[in-house]
Amino acid sequence: MADAPGTLRAQQFAFARHLRDPAHHAAPPGIEARRMAVYRELFRNNIAALLGGNFPVLRRTLGEDAWNALVDDFHARHRSRTPLFTEIGREFLRHLERRADEGAGDPPWTRELAHHEWIELALQIADDPLPPHRPLAAGAAGALLDGVPVLSPHARALAYRWPVHRIGPDFRPADPPPEPTLILARRDAAGEVRFSQLSPLAYRLLERLAGPEPHSGRAHLRALAVEAGLPDPAALDADGGALLARMLAEGTLLGVRP
Repeated sequence: MADAPGTLRAQQFAFARHLRDPAHHAAPPGIEARRMAVYRELFRNNIAALLGGNFPVLRRTLGEDAWNALVDDFHARHRSRTPLFTEIGREFLRHLERRADEGAGDPPWTRELAHHEWIELALQIADDPLPPHRPLAAGAAGALLDGVPVLSPHARALAYRWPVHRIGPDFRPADPPPEPTLILARRDAAGEVRFSQLSPLAYRLLERLAGPEPHSGRAHLRALAVEAGLPDPAALDADGGALLARMLAEGTLLGVRP
């Protein structure tokens, strides 16, 4: 055959298009219909199982019909940037963002709830190296105030418009609350991912600690006092020092810069 590689490539694309979206792409010729049905079922079940494992709360909250329609739309229209199975959750988030931009009519909390579920897997498999740091004994508030606190690469301060930690089959809010939902997601020393709610002060402090400027703990707290319009720049030193010590004890902070 003069162009065997080209013919094979065309057959592979036709096969893949049909598996992804059989309603709009015919099966390639020469494949028995019964076998094609088996391929379709295997493909769809594998994708559905991966996504269902990544987003169990979203699946139950949407209901099977809406969930299955979302899965079908994902593999019909989304073009993944990576072939890695561990990245399928991130690809699904990108698809949800696209649907939101298109005005697809998903519940308004869909993307944030999916992100809240995805971050658990993301932290479980994260392999970021630990930055240089000097470990401290628990409760070393003074050293954290004087030194430059080092944030764990396996901790994320997250802000959501919707109360994602409460959404489920029995709670599908129609309107977001007036205040954002602030959550700390972190991987502990045993490899478990844990979630906790953050106060606005704790969230803003973590946001500053994650920034590029290597300020001391005290400098961060005094900048926050200025942001809050407090007349005394040292007003947050005591409570902020205790907050830094708690972050150290739980593993959100690793210590201070050497």
